[in-house]
Amino acid sequence: MNTILFWLILSTPAWTLTDGSEKDQDFTWHLRKMPRVVSERTLHLASPSFAADAKMELHSVCGIECQKELPAPSLSELEASLSYETVFENGTRTLTTVKVQDLVLESAHNSTTKGAPTRSKRQVFGTDSRFSILDKRFVTNFPFSTAVKLSTGCSGILVSPKHVLTAAHCVHDGRDYIRGSRKLRVGLLKMRNKGGRKRRGGSKRSRREGPRDDHKENSGERAQGGRRRQGRGQGQRAPGGRPSFQWTRVKNTHLPRGWTRGARGAAALDYDYALLELKRAHKKTHMELGISPSIRKMPGGMIHFSGFDNDREDQLVYRFCSVSDESAELFYQYCDAELGSTGSGVYLRLKEAADKKTWTRKVIAVYSGHQWADVHGAQKDYNVAVRITPLKYAQICFWIHGNDANCTYG
Repeated sequence: MNTILFWLILSTPAWTLTDGSEKDQDFTWHLRKMPRVVSERTLHLASPSFAADAKMELHSVCGIECQKELPAPSLSELEASLSYETVFENGTRTLTTVKVQDLVLESAHNSTTKGAPTRSKRQVFGTDSRFSILDKRFVTNFPFSTAVKLSTGCSGILVSPKHVLTAAHCVHDGRDYIRGSRKLRVGLLKMRNKGGRKRRGGSKRSRREGPRDDHKENSGERAQGGRRRQGRGQGQRAPGGRPSFQWTRVKNTHLPRGWTRGARGAAALDYDYALLELKRAHKKTHMELGISPSIRKMPGGMIHFSGFDNDREDQLVYRFCSVSDESAELFYQYCDAELGSTGSGVYLRLKEAADKKTWTRKVIAVYSGHQWADVHGAQKDYNVAVRITPLKYAQICFWIHGNDANCTYG
């Protein structure tokens, strides 16, 4: 990675190189009153079997044109989709039904392009534009320090001292919880000094099996899966140390019913997000939630996200790109990304409304990954991110705080 180029990217306002035509545009976080997602009742469900295979792609989901042609859901349909399951560390599960109050319906976003470009390879194509973050000055500091790794092979982002936002399909395939999600762990990247203590426990399990199941998840001495696999990126060290993960157990997981209602049909891509509550609080700076703006209100139309791509083992990988198209619920883009980056928090930086000078980064979407969609009867593939709409903001904020008192404005 060219350090000078990367430093220029970080130093440029809004993290994007723009021309003078955008200097007068209003790139601001505008506070608005949020709808309320209120808990109605909680029911106990049978414990899941945790038998599903991990899926990183969804097939036959609604594409761009389909998304824009869908009729607006009724209030009862929204409440059914925003009702949520909670699965606990001991394997028990509940269903909480909700009521939506103070909802102001907004018109659907219009397309910004006449159709997304087509290409045969969606994950990495042509010149790989991803940056491996190897320098300790970057990887251990905000915003890169907010990226985390899940033991199921996905990524996520810290959104509170005890909560991680990720993609729903990282723990649930739309019908059942995936293998490994019952003993889910979250890994926070840290740098170890050269010549530090040797890694304990030479387990021969593969990296995909996650960290071993013991009570020392915060020791920082156990790399995921015990031994390292030889592969791309192996042996690369950041100045002053090498990366390792501090693993923490997940206390419970919240999933919107719009995703887990998959038994009725295909899982709804609009609801491919989940919130994980950690058993122990971390000490890192988290990233605040934000309402997803339309493309025209993003500096350069650019988004950013960092995750742990499988082809660069244990390296944090950052990328940024333009959003190609949008619907009311989804962003369609072509950021270079490999499996493992799914679940990453998509963010951007805008000015605060209070002083118009302070720039703040916020999470505005969850990267769902490489998806196949049915567009006018033909299968096409996209890189898709699930937008944080006002309703989703209200729901996720409610999950974080346990009430809506802190979720009035966003």
